[in-house]
Amino acid sequence: MDDSVNKGDRIAKVMARAGFCSRRDAEKWILDGRVSVNGKAIDSPALNVFPSDRIIVDGKPMNKEGMREPRLFRYHKPSGLVTTHKDEQGRQTVFESLPDNLPRVISVGRLDLNTEGLLLLTNDGGLSRFMELPTTGWVRRYKVRAYGHVTQGQLDDLEKGVTIDGVKYAGIEAKLEKQQGDNAWMSIALKEGKNREIRRVCEYLDLRVNRLIRLSYGPFQLGNLKQGEVEEIKLKVIKEQLKGFFQ
Repeated sequence: MDDSVNKGDRIAKVMARAGFCSRRDAEKWILDGRVSVNGKAIDSPALNVFPSDRIIVDGKPMNKEGMREPRLFRYHKPSGLVTTHKDEQGRQTVFESLPDNLPRVISVGRLDLNTEGLLLLTNDGGLSRFMELPTTGWVRRYKVRAYGHVTQGQLDDLEKGVTIDGVKYAGIEAKLEKQQGDNAWMSIALKEGKNREIRRVCEYLDLRVNRLIRLSYGPFQLGNLKQGEVEEIKLKVIKEQLKGFFQ
């Protein structure tokens, strides 16, 4: 039996797992008197809770998701799906396309409509936030095809960082794989992952991206996963790669 079953988990961690807020916010909410356990208001986050405990946040019972072990899945997102649970424009979403046997999941970050490749999914809101933090230092690697011509020298300059329309982008590692007619194939690695970062940087170099594939997110790889396929990552691997989350 897992030790966490015997010892319980810190309440702030449980609240984050259930998707209420971050651990830091949970601690503040507790100090503000917004949380009760088994009918008693608590004023300290130094409390371990168990599946049998009844937790109330702002007068509403917390579901039991936070008491369960986090689950993480690799998904090969096809182009043409939006990474949202509901799209106002009626476009097909990632979550509508997932197998029916998956639990309710959220994404770790996003891939835009026309980007394909590795998208990580989890049933744990706290885990998702943790993995998205810049402090993880995780590199995201992409394969990129873009219309236009570019030299390795131009790509090397991106390592210094670049400012485009007032937005600063940190250093990017880019390698020209081949120039195939009017299309350049590149491998690009970045840590920040700002909105449409690769597309904007390519436009800065007079390149128009026409295919963008994410190959990895930190230690997790797309590998041979086929488009539309989902594969669960073993809990042992999650705990090995995300030790900071489980501390």
